[in-house]
Amino acid sequence: MKGKNFRTLHPRKRIALIAHDNQKDDLIEWAIYNRHMLSHHDLFATGTTGTLLNKALDLPVVCMLSGPLGGDQQIGAMIAEGKIDMLIFFWDPMEAQPHDPDIKALLRLGAVWNIPVACDRSTADFLLTSPLMLQAYEAILPDYSGYIKRLMKRVMNDE
Repeated sequence: MKGKNFRTLHPRKRIALIAHDNQKDDLIEWAIYNRHMLSHHDLFATGTTGTLLNKALDLPVVCMLSGPLGGDQQIGAMIAEGKIDMLIFFWDPMEAQPHDPDIKALLRLGAVWNIPVACDRSTADFLLTSPLMLQAYEAILPDYSGYIKRLMKRVMNDE
């Protein structure tokens, strides 16, 4: 497509896996069931979730800090830097979290940078079984140049 920017998601995807405490067992069960497919990708996770995944899957998992201690923000930064291709985040919709603003920011970054995001088991199943999982994919990067121009204009007018 003319005038569009793209980012290639290679056949070996970089997948971030996160789960709130009440969802960890479900994510681990899901990951064990999908171990074969996950073994074809690079896995990243927040603290405790990563440790549990590494043990359950016997696959390498790059562990960040615990979510409430900054792990969600570390994953968010990796999304913004183009270092994460997909986010699977089993969050607990029934319980408020002390780091809710970080969670909202993380999910927002997934949308901002147009990466696939699954917040529940069904969506994660659909993503992982997509034929696109094992092939290169050209993701369209949103054009934020208009936003940046408006922001710069505001900043310049405030000075």
